[in-house]
Amino acid sequence: MTRLGVNVDHVANIREARKATQPDPIAAAMIAEMAGADGITVHLRQDRRHIQDRDLRLLRETVKTRLNLEMCAEPEMIDIALSIKPDLVTLVPEKPNEVTTEGGLDIDRQKDALAKRIKSLQAAGIMVSIFIDPDPSQVKLARKIEANYIELHTGLYAAAKTQAHQAEELERVQQSAKLAKKLNIGVNAGHDLTYRNVTPIAAIEEIEELNIGHNIIARAVFVGLEQAIREMLALIR
Repeated sequence: MTRLGVNVDHVANIREARKATQPDPIAAAMIAEMAGADGITVHLRQDRRHIQDRDLRLLRETVKTRLNLEMCAEPEMIDIALSIKPDLVTLVPEKPNEVTTEGGLDIDRQKDALAKRIKSLQAAGIMVSIFIDPDPSQVKLARKIEANYIELHTGLYAAAKTQAHQAEELERVQQSAKLAKKLNIGVNAGHDLTYRNVTPIAAIEEIEELNIGHNIIARAVFVGLEQAIREMLALIR
């Protein structure tokens, strides 16, 4: 059964817009777990635009399911992960002025550095995932650098304007997931998944977990966080 990881970054976005103390992503994570979420995901960015170091420390103390820390592969962030020890680290690309992550990590451009940093995390008992585009060459490189998981970027699938284009992008995700499983790599997926487009992705047998944030928080504005999560879980399962 496909798991749901709830990303609570956008709760922190609202808080940081006013530099206030509320809403608290820690409370959001607790509600998400009580609603049935299988894990909590946060992206600790270098510019700290939403999730703060304090949030990460408290989440490590309070999350009872699985804590997935998204971050870039810079040494400063690796050191933070080694100190906090999340259950899973997902290495993602990061640009200073991007609104959100714009695509998958290009493993080939930094495979030696990534391999070294993956080994240091794994030596501390932390599993490592690489956020990549659904591309067979990237899947093979993820295996080469010995990542435990990949997370397939579903942004192009979500952005498709026609049924034909969406079907084409869905096929890319499916084929990459199949290849990863064949290579003994765990498969997660996420980015721009919504209540309207999540079902075909969730139906891909090889995908173990979907990480979803923005659309759940947007829905929660109208129905509450617990209800929003239960609705997403119903679609996934």
